[in-house]
Amino acid sequence: MRPTEKLEKNKILVHVDGGSRGNPGPSAIGVVIEYNGQQKTYSQETGVGTNNQAEYKAIIFALKKIKQLLGKEKIKESYVEVHSDSELLVEQVSGFYKIKEPEIQKLFLEFWNLRTEFKSVLVIHVPRDKNKLADKLVNQALDTLL
Repeated sequence: MRPTEKLEKNKILVHVDGGSRGNPGPSAIGVVIEYNGQQKTYSQETGVGTNNQAEYKAIIFALKKIKQLLGKEKIKESYVEVHSDSELLVEQVSGFYKIKEPEIQKLFLEFWNLRTEFKSVLVIHVPRDKNKLADKLVNQALDTLL
């Protein structure tokens, strides 16, 4: 088996988005997980919070869901590529922006601890138009609240 085949087999592509109406206000997340030729979508409310908190909750939800779907042993060999249209989230989890908000610091630590269970977690900034399904899922969840 070529190394690239193994990488593709263990690669999980994730699109995440989070949003809040009111900022702070009612918040929700949208997550799309693609692995082994399957696509799973998730949409749920997350209570009252800010856009940035919702973005973190989306990536945390995604990693927890992958762990639930694949199991603890398989995630140790999994390469997760997360796409987000939140520049702030991407730059903070990549270590380029400081995290000043105490609530975001707590969410960052939860993300950081989860990511250590995977072989690799790469978080990439994508334009909003490349994250449409995750955005749609957020808005669907928010629409049910209002």
